[in-house]
Amino acid sequence: MPITKYENVTLEKQSFVLEECYFVNCVLKECEIFYSGGDADWMNLRFENCRWHWHGAAGKTFQLLVNLGMLKTQGMPLQMTASSTKLPN
Repeated sequence: MPITKYENVTLEKQSFVLEECYFVNCVLKECEIFYSGGDADWMNLRFENCRWHWHGAAGKTFQLLVNLGMLKTQGMPLQMTASSTKLPN
């Protein structure tokens, strides 16, 4: 699967599959984020008011954590900052 690199940009109201992107020093604002449980790499990435879609293994894990009471979906922060130290292959 091809990887698209985004660097030093703010991206708004777009859709991304995390397994297909590599972000460096970016901000995602009001974006649709899709994640299926595969490898996802980024450095200094900030999510602002993004909508998350969990599919496949990630969706099953997310639902299990909710059902076990280990993850609460109400009151989740609208902004999330995340970083990964793993570099793309």
